[in-house]
Amino acid sequence: MAISSQASRERWNRRWAGERAHASTAPSEFLVAEVAALPPGIALDLACGAGRNAVWLARHGWRVTGVDFSSTALAMARDLAARQGVAVEWIEADAVTWIPPRQAFDLVCVLYLQLPADERRTALAHAAAAVRPGGTLLVVGHDLLNLTEGSGGPTQADVLFTPDDVIAEIGDLEVEKAGRVRRAVAESGARDAVDALVRARRPGRA
Repeated sequence: MAISSQASRERWNRRWAGERAHASTAPSEFLVAEVAALPPGIALDLACGAGRNAVWLARHGWRVTGVDFSSTALAMARDLAARQGVAVEWIEADAVTWIPPRQAFDLVCVLYLQLPADERRTALAHAAAAVRPGGTLLVVGHDLLNLTEGSGGPTQADVLFTPDDVIAEIGDLEVEKAGRVRRAVAESGARDAVDALVRARRPGRA
């Protein structure tokens, strides 16, 4: 996950060095479910954090670029990739200001990038533009409904979103799947988290 501004970068470096130092290295269940049937190609994991999803993709034959603005998270990602015996290109950059190559990726993943609406729109516009014809965009994040019906995640409504928000912000991609999904939370007795999921495709053939 990444959030813009130098102050946020430093805060996330502290979080990755502290409370998230032993975060799970298992990939997102939603990434696995939505991507497993796709033929491997070139993938971009935007706001890749400590690399769990990028490394899973690389292990399954994808050529992956992982982008995050936290140097601490990327150090963890490099270590995970080395331990898993895969190669990933890691780029330290802000998901809002970094512009990926246009229509260069068969798969672009944006998982749990929680930003204020104006910054999210910019990041998702860049992400959508990076999808090549026939390629897929997968966006997953904490849904606005999670505040009242879910568990965990950000407590600031301005960084949460809905599937409709994402649909409105990904340009001319064709939406294949959109909705709220439930995710089990490890804490005993906690309610499931409520996430927003959108999978879209750029028309045409690669």
